[in-house]
Amino acid sequence: MSLLLETIKIENGKPANMPWHNRRFNKARKDLFSLPEIDLQDVIVIPENCRNGLFRCRILYGETIETIEFIAYQARDIKSLQVVYDDSIEYAYKYADRSNLQALYDQRGPADEIIIIKKGLVTDCFIGNLVLFDGQKWWTPDQPLLHGTQRQKLLAEGRIHEAPITKNDLNSFKEIGLINVFFDLDNMPRLETGQIKW
Repeated sequence: MSLLLETIKIENGKPANMPWHNRRFNKARKDLFSLPEIDLQDVIVIPENCRNGLFRCRILYGETIETIEFIAYQARDIKSLQVVYDDSIEYAYKYADRSNLQALYDQRGPADEIIIIKKGLVTDCFIGNLVLFDGQKWWTPDQPLLHGTQRQKLLAEGRIHEAPITKNDLNSFKEIGLINVFFDLDNMPRLETGQIKW
């Protein structure tokens, strides 16, 4: 089995969204290994040279935590999206082995990112979850490949709402946004749905 991965945003020495990371981390540990809960904040020690600026804390784990590393964050410029299809892809747990997702990402052509369609339904992009704006509210697919921590936080806050979203629904929305540990509704890449490539 591949190791699992938890990626946490560290901003000026402070980890973000820890309750949501703990929840996902401990659910995977319980489901896959029948292990008791632990608090990630008890095992993350942020080095002095990572206490100013934006860093990615990358935790690799199985039955035990294998490595914790800190990587300076580099933002990607996302201005175009390519629709790709895979009716059998699974990614319910955040595995470090993302070769199935990488294979879909490699189909993007000149686009910057992908929209993964599974059995006619919109799921996720390569770097996170998707949200779509109808002019009044932000919606997120109710069948994501992975229940991302930012997605779960925004749902709990009532800032986004779940709905089944089909491939054919995409053009009925005004905008599409990409969320992950570094992108929330306030700073995420936002594109008009007319920029989606088919």
